[in-house]
Amino acid sequence: MLEDLESEKAEFGSAREFLLELRKNFGGEDEKLVKVAELKRIKQGGRTMEEFVQEFQRVASDSEYKERALVEEFKKGISGVIKRKLMEAEKLPTSIEQWYECATNLDRY
Repeated sequence: MLEDLESEKAEFGSAREFLLELRKNFGGEDEKLVKVAELKRIKQGGRTMEEFVQEFQRVASDSEYKERALVEEFKKGISGVIKRKLMEAEKLPTSIEQWYECATNLDRY
């Protein structure tokens, strides 16, 4: 697989396609590593916050990340406008669930 990537024989349309192929080839314990890699790459993009939170939760559930690490990855993935609004809040959320809720509420306005 690495040889194909280096020789440009293998092409992937997205990081997700690459991760799925990686999982197919290696599976097992490496699946956790794939979930962590996917979690680090997930971005809100043009999706609503509700859609992003659902996808983030799905990926995070298998990553074995703990609270603080989840919050950091979540903050990296949300859009700039919502991230700025969250950082300007008087009191920052403390749990990942609070981050989900606050970000979703800000996306509605």
